[in-house]
Amino acid sequence: MTHPDPAAPDLASRTCTPCAAGTAPHDAATADRMLAGLTGWRMSDDARAITRRLEVKGFAKAVELANLAAWLGNRQGHHPDIAFGWGYCAVTFTTHAAGGLTDNDFICAARLDALLA
Repeated sequence: MTHPDPAAPDLASRTCTPCAAGTAPHDAATADRMLAGLTGWRMSDDARAITRRLEVKGFAKAVELANLAAWLGNRQGHHPDIAFGWGYCAVTFTTHAAGGLTDNDFICAARLDALLA
């Protein structure tokens, strides 16, 4: 298991910044290190996205979680893919402009974790 860099700033306290043209995505090793600081998130096999699936009771709670993730995406200017239905809400972050994971994805994931804590 990897451990986050203790000298790294707290992701949940950071704000997303727009990607400049030509922004490269993180390599898998960097993404894995950043993922280690998050709770319940899984990286895709190709290391281009992270997803957290939240299990809840009923449909209304799933809708509330989807709305919370959408609100966060709007506030940060970094919008997730959201899937939900009875009993679950899955939130996926990736940076489409970079073709993979950037700091923005991990910032938003950490901020969502903080909202759910």
